[in-house]
Amino acid sequence: MTDFTLDDLAALIKSRRKDNASTSYTKSLFDAGAPRIAKKFGEEAVETIIAALDGDRSALINEAADTLYHLLVMLEARDVSLTEVLRELERRTQQSGLAEKASRGANG
Repeated sequence: MTDFTLDDLAALIKSRRKDNASTSYTKSLFDAGAPRIAKKFGEEAVETIIAALDGDRSALINEAADTLYHLLVMLEARDVSLTEVLRELERRTQQSGLAEKASRGANG
């Protein structure tokens, strides 16, 4: 088992903001801007869904990794920390999922 965490990945992504785009894919995403990052995240999310529907375990693992990475890049681009997202998830788990969803109303 690895000791690598999403916190480690988020810190690595944050550090890539200072890199050169010619040597860092992450930096090239930051340079392209939030709309490009969001589009890339969406593409990876769709690819993850397709892998899940196809039942291809290896592809699902790879696409899920891509999706998590691009989600964290998108959060960093908008100055939202993983800690803030985890805090929100923690808040939501204080009640049942159905009750939490109902509390968000029709648009939740």
